[in-house]
Amino acid sequence: MSSFPEHLQYTVEHEWVDTRAGADAPATVGITSTAADALGDIVYVELPAVGEVIAAGAVIGEIESTKSVSELFSPVTGTVVEVNEAVVETPELVNSDPFGAGWLLKVEVTETGPVLTAEEYAAQVAG
Repeated sequence: MSSFPEHLQYTVEHEWVDTRAGADAPATVGITSTAADALGDIVYVELPAVGEVIAAGAVIGEIESTKSVSELFSPVTGTVVEVNEAVVETPELVNSDPFGAGWLLKVEVTETGPVLTAEEYAAQVAG
């Protein structure tokens, strides 16, 4: 079974959100190593624009690999305050470091959607 960072929260669609910075700081959003591995070699990432309001559970972009194209879903509701330009320019960062340098965007969160703990997410992907 894969190990997932305990400090993150996860969605059933394989996104993660990091809210450790606190209520007044933006949350960081990315996709899990499970999603990155399933996609294969990622070649293109489309993300929402800075200033765009996104909703938890809504499609916020897409990620394309040599095998397929997948939609990205937001784990939170809020306003996009930063997009990881390094991932847009070098999409393979998502494959090499999905929980670090491969993060996708930062959001000023007004509400968190349904999320799982690392243990719950690990059980979901195992079963």
